[in-house]
Amino acid sequence: MERYEEIERSIITSYRKKIWTKFLKGITEFNMIKEGDKIAVCMSGGKDSMLLAKCFQELKKYSKFNFDVLFLVMNPGYNQINKEKIISNAELLNIPITMFETNIFDCVEKIDTRPCYICARMRRGYLYNKAQELGCNKIALGHHFDDVIETVLMGMLYGGQIQSMMPKLHSTSHPGMELIRPLYYVKEADIISWKQRNNLEFIQCACKLTKNCNISDNSEGDSKREEMKKLIKSLRQTYENVDMNIMRSTQNVNLDTLLAYKKDGKSYSFLDNYDKV
Repeated sequence: MERYEEIERSIITSYRKKIWTKFLKGITEFNMIKEGDKIAVCMSGGKDSMLLAKCFQELKKYSKFNFDVLFLVMNPGYNQINKEKIISNAELLNIPITMFETNIFDCVEKIDTRPCYICARMRRGYLYNKAQELGCNKIALGHHFDDVIETVLMGMLYGGQIQSMMPKLHSTSHPGMELIRPLYYVKEADIISWKQRNNLEFIQCACKLTKNCNISDNSEGDSKREEMKKLIKSLRQTYENVDMNIMRSTQNVNLDTLLAYKKDGKSYSFLDNYDKV
């Protein structure tokens, strides 16, 4: 058995409950894939998107309905070491990638205000454009369970708002395109465990503007998201299911107990109907 086959097998055997079943749950519960879809799995070279690609390969093998998938890698300006690491990992995992070049890092390096936000928006736009050019109607990103609950907390603690990371979205700037997040219920700890069990090493952050511009994905950053990871880890010591409760809170919103909320860009207050009893 080839090494990539052993790695594939681990997803549906050793990690069947923690990864494979949750991957399928996200796709099924949120109706992410339909007959005739052509999906671009967007790969950054990190552990999450590499796992997502392998899950899609397995799904393609066993799926009862027809859909197509391609594995899209955008090079926003990686140094040669990181670029070669992505290519070698794809070869190791038997993932036939399609790589295209951009100069996003060079552009963002000149921006002083919110460079990370601008970078993320530019990367998303390039991925949509290329996927659409290749005949895809959806892009799949590797955001996982922890990304979702960290987003909820960041919105509350730093943005003063309650919002979540949605499992799928229609693109507002690319008509006919949709974004899906099939790892929505997969926990990061289980992805790390899968990576370590299979002795895999992926790039973490290759951005010129961050401190962690190295191959290893074991170092910690000092971003707000990293603060949320530490906060959740601390809370878990007291409340074992705190992460799941954060997730459930986004599915059990009681509008009757909120001071105000927004819907389709319009704001509503509890006072709007307060005297209409």
